[in-house]
Amino acid sequence: MLTTGKALKVSITVSEGATYHGAAAYSSILDFLFYRGVSGATVLKGVAGFGADHHLHTASVVEVSDKLPIRIEFVESQEKVEQLLGKLQELAGSGLIEVQETNVVKPPRHSKEKAPAPEHLRIEGKARMMRIYVGESDRWQDKPLHEALVQAMRANDIAGVTVYRGIGGYGAHRRVHKEKPLHLSRDASIMLSAVDTEEKLKGFLPVVDRMVEEGLVVLSEVDIIKYSWRAPEVDVE
Repeated sequence: MLTTGKALKVSITVSEGATYHGAAAYSSILDFLFYRGVSGATVLKGVAGFGADHHLHTASVVEVSDKLPIRIEFVESQEKVEQLLGKLQELAGSGLIEVQETNVVKPPRHSKEKAPAPEHLRIEGKARMMRIYVGESDRWQDKPLHEALVQAMRANDIAGVTVYRGIGGYGAHRRVHKEKPLHLSRDASIMLSAVDTEEKLKGFLPVVDRMVEEGLVVLSEVDIIKYSWRAPEVDVE
């Protein structure tokens, strides 16, 4: 299994039309890597190129050349690569094999592997609540303003936000907005409520100032008892 640390990146380039015992060479290489337990491999198809014969090969809409380059790449430990190189040279035939030193920062994890069980965490203390009141029809860069604000909060790592749609009320223009049985107001009041630290929310205020041209923004102090799930930290060797 591939782990964090030093490793080797192997790139194998063959012609799309190259074969090994009657099968496509790139397919045979991929099968070999799969059944020898390599952590993962990627096959890339070129759209133009030339090889040792120095003939230029290109793909067009009308005709796709079978001489275009196919590149197979994978990352593995040095020990594993040394075990595979002999057979890979045979499978690649007249193709090119490159080996480069690399460093694995985050190894892949099998999709069926269970993540560490989360632990129940209780947090108490002082925090701030930000409420932003805008109209449902308000826009920001061709999208509903409240949706853009939610995305901006997520991008700025605000702990969480909830969007509420008003069913009645009025704002600075003193126009009454309310829902009717057969009609929904297109300018109902929208309230976004977010709770986080004072530092985080005040740091986000310049973003709100740029995005909200007309609306109300309030900050209030709250006492929180917050129950959340957090995965336990995993030591990386």
